[in-house]
Amino acid sequence: MTAGVVPLLRGLGVAALAVAWAVGAHVASASGEPSHWGAALAIAPLALALGLALWRLPHRWLAALAAGAALALLAWTWPALTSEVALLYFVQHVGVNLLLAAFFGRTLSGPGESLITQLARKVHGGVLSERQVAYTRWVTKAWTVFFLSLVAVSTALFLLAPVTVWSVFANLLGAPLIGSMFVGEYLWRLRCLPAHERSTFADAVRAWKNHGSDPEK
Repeated sequence: MTAGVVPLLRGLGVAALAVAWAVGAHVASASGEPSHWGAALAIAPLALALGLALWRLPHRWLAALAAGAALALLAWTWPALTSEVALLYFVQHVGVNLLLAAFFGRTLSGPGESLITQLARKVHGGVLSERQVAYTRWVTKAWTVFFLSLVAVSTALFLLAPVTVWSVFANLLGAPLIGSMFVGEYLWRLRCLPAHERSTFADAVRAWKNHGSDPEK
């Protein structure tokens, strides 16, 4: 019982933090005013990722040097960051989605298999039908186009629409849009693949974790 409750509580906690971050990002972006807390909230994910990366460095002196350089750069740019909070969130939103598009899209070129095909092979023990290969490649293309579309819409709204409209799209609708993409793909999977060739969401999560820890990927 306890073993099942702990992951659930952890998941709910992560979801609550994500919602709080999105709401805070929207408030800071839509206000149009300089904001120290808004800038701090924007760079928090990047700072966390950088901190984890530096922590894993084998040489502590190198990690300390890099951390010092990062802090110096942050102090130097802080006035500009706090005065252009919406621009900061825009760059972050576009950058993340471009990276995701590249992460999926890079596997569509060359002799290798697409990202979703690789994950599907892990789920199905390395054996896929031609139909599964074609479908998973199509899904990889769909996710690539999806992330590029987010970049295009975000850029258009930031340049042409009121900042509040852009912020609603970028900060509040991002997670629901991704969730809708998952649901839409699942419904399409039910139509395109027979039951024995489908995988569940839990299967996909396990395959993703294994893919992330695979040194040969």
